[in-house]
Amino acid sequence: MHTLRLPYSTLSPQAYQGLIDCKNALQESSLGKDLLELIYLRISQMNGCAFCLDLHTSSLRKSGVSNKKIDTLAGWRVSNHFSPKEQVALAWAESLVNIHHSYAPDHLFNPLKQHFTDTEISDLTIAVSLMSAFNRLAIGLRQ
Repeated sequence: MHTLRLPYSTLSPQAYQGLIDCKNALQESSLGKDLLELIYLRISQMNGCAFCLDLHTSSLRKSGVSNKKIDTLAGWRVSNHFSPKEQVALAWAESLVNIHHSYAPDHLFNPLKQHFTDTEISDLTIAVSLMSAFNRLAIGLRQ
């Protein structure tokens, strides 16, 4: 475990509260808690955020998501534990995390329209951005 470099939640309380408010608003969205937590966990896997890995794995297990689904998340493309809706959401999330290589291509955006409303696509994109921000805070300032 690393020592906290800076207590960002108390040093920047209004900015940090804005992130928390955004997270709370997304929890009320029609995306559903389990899909959000899967997305958050996958992003945290990609970014290597141990704090967030523990947090989102625990949350998924508490809500009854199967261990097989959680354990195979990193290999979701070749796993039969993920619905088509989850697959397009995960593909989109990964493209945004790797935006410096992917540039969020149409072939990953367009399939979202088959499973999500425009509002849900917006919420999903905000959720990916939010978790990336939380990962960077936790890793950079050593949560």
